[in-house]
Amino acid sequence: MTHEGIWQAIDMLARKNKMSCSKLAVRSGLDATTFNKSKRFSTFGQPRWPSMQSISKILAATSTTPAEFGSFLEQCEKQKQK
Repeated sequence: MTHEGIWQAIDMLARKNKMSCSKLAVRSGLDATTFNKSKRFSTFGQPRWPSMQSISKILAATSTTPAEFGSFLEQCEKQKQK
């Protein structure tokens, strides 16, 4: 599981539900900027990982199971290896 893979899986979940990452965040009860690309790294270049609470909220808001999200993550990791 990589930083890039997690963020790509969140992007994939948003696309699957025909939403932007911003809309996904709002629908989940989060700030609209929670999943912005600019927030994925700190100002010092350190990776910022989404919290388990945020992931749990987006899964609930989209009726996605953890297993389904895991399959998105797996797909993203496999694409990265190619």
